[in-house]
Amino acid sequence: MKQPTETQHVASQPEQHPISLYLKVWLLLFVLSACSYMVDYFQFQGVLRWTLILAFMFLKAGLIIMIFMHLAWERMAVKLLLFLPPIAILIFIALMSSEADYVFITRILSFFNP
Repeated sequence: MKQPTETQHVASQPEQHPISLYLKVWLLLFVLSACSYMVDYFQFQGVLRWTLILAFMFLKAGLIIMIFMHLAWERMAVKLLLFLPPIAILIFIALMSSEADYVFITRILSFFNP
């Protein structure tokens, strides 16, 4: 029976990430959550409020996906498989929304301008 070489033995073991990386990401998630809370505390309103809330939400979701779900260490094909369909759906939603606005404005103009 053939013994595995050093490189074969090392390649079969899963990669260990330092605990400090997870602690730093956890701390960053805590800071982002505190910033998200501050948006309500300082009573921001309107577009600024929703922009900040969505920005903090996407940053936190991205950190969780990349580090805790180990997507940062995956191949590009897996990343594209996960992210291309939602991006395509968002593009289609934006296109439908702009078409709906156009139809709404056209109907308003045709009803009030005989």
